Amino acid sequence: MNTNDILARLQAKYPGENEYLQAVREVLESIEEVYNMHPEFEKERIVERMVEPDRIFSFRVTWVDDRGEVQTNTGYRIQFNSAIGPYKGGLRFHRAVTPSMLKFLGFEQTFKNALTTLPMGGAKGGSDFDPKGKSNGEIMRFCQAFMQELWQCIGPDQDIPAGDVGVGGREIGYLYGQYKKLARQYNTGVLTGKGGTWGGSILRPEATGFGALYFVQHVLDHAGKDIAGKRIAVSGFGNVAWGASIKASQLGAKVVAISGPDGVCYIPDGITKEMIDYMLVMRASNRDKVEDMATRFPGKAQFTAGKKSWSIPVDIALPCAFQNELSEDDAKELVANGCWCCCEVSNMGCQPGAIHYFQQNGVLFAPGKAVNAGGVATSGLEMTQNASHISWTAEEVDSKLHQIMQSIHEQCVKFGTQPDGTVDYVKGANIGGFMKVAQAMLEQGII
Repeated sequence: MNTNDILARLQAKYPGENEYLQAVREVLESIEEVYNMHPEFEKERIVERMVEPDRIFSFRVTWVDDRGEVQTNTGYRIQFNSAIGPYKGGLRFHRAVTPSMLKFLGFEQTFKNALTTLPMGGAKGGSDFDPKGKSNGEIMRFCQAFMQELWQCIGPDQDIPAGDVGVGGREIGYLYGQYKKLARQYNTGVLTGKGGTWGGSILRPEATGFGALYFVQHVLDHAGKDIAGKRIAVSGFGNVAWGASIKASQLGAKVVAISGPDGVCYIPDGITKEMIDYMLVMRASNRDKVEDMATRFPGKAQFTAGKKSWSIPVDIALPCAFQNELSEDDAKELVANGCWCCCEVSNMGCQPGAIHYFQQNGVLFAPGKAVNAGGVATSGLEMTQNASHISWTAEEVDSKLHQIMQSIHEQCVKFGTQPDGTVDYVKGANIGGFMKVAQAMLEQGII
């Protein structure tokens, strides 16, 4: 395999799809050496097949706003790879959603799901619908119109969407209500992230953030460090940042910065339970303003407009919001202020320059496909509970989540340990996920 040749062909075929091409480059550069040790992969063109999605659905979504005016958005579902199980991946509602973004996310999801040890393929979907400023009624009508087009493409053993940016428990509820009406079947397993009274799993809302902190713990333990007392910066204030803040606080760390599109809130004494609870209120308001935290807790949270969480001196940085949110300049500022660990909780949260700078300066770095896999892992556990018509306790779910995150860390160490004993978590995660998917594709023939 020649990585540059493959990337050149993709660049010519999909010009301008920068997020997708960036994700493919990162994986191919990591696996090239191992891939070339397996001539059977080259013979059956495993990589060439793996970088192309199985299918892409796109559709118009027409809905009516509160003023009675007709609005139109575009919806997508990208089913990327089902070699190890049914398609599994979230739905993202955000004005910046494009096919390139969803292809990158579906590609990443394929390897992330493989790392969980659960039988799930990779997919992603969503719409350029912007929930910001929308009423509950408008969000409900949009979700119903979106599902009107999507429902025949999904199923509990076919494709199981979940939430992502802009899609939380409220949206999953509206989506499922419409699915049930259209399909005339009570298939709770067709969506994950559901409400607790109708098939949802305990700890699912917290799972991405909880799993990320369990992974961070393993990274620190392997490096001979302890998370207790460490200062942490997170970005965003949605479900992911909320769950990460809860678990970081429980583990004895101090979350001292959260951010939004409008700026950063510095919390010198560490985020409190009341502040963490208020993050959910902020998310539900659809205002998308982190300044609301400083307004609600004057004297405890200090807002600075136009700044990021990475401007605050911390030990550990946890990007939790969006892809490419942490730049090389941000990485330099973090390192200059004493940061020695960065773990992506968002998908591809760091730009390539930032990752290289971290690695070149001895910063412990781990990629999103390993760090944030706890969310989809718990979605997989939710699917298992739905299929068995049972509900596990919080202790049972948390124990299984612990085991999965430990297994993912072990795979990263197995495939990413370098001659000097350090661990390249990017390489370890990419090779670990790739080998499982590639072997499955090889055994199933050319399809």
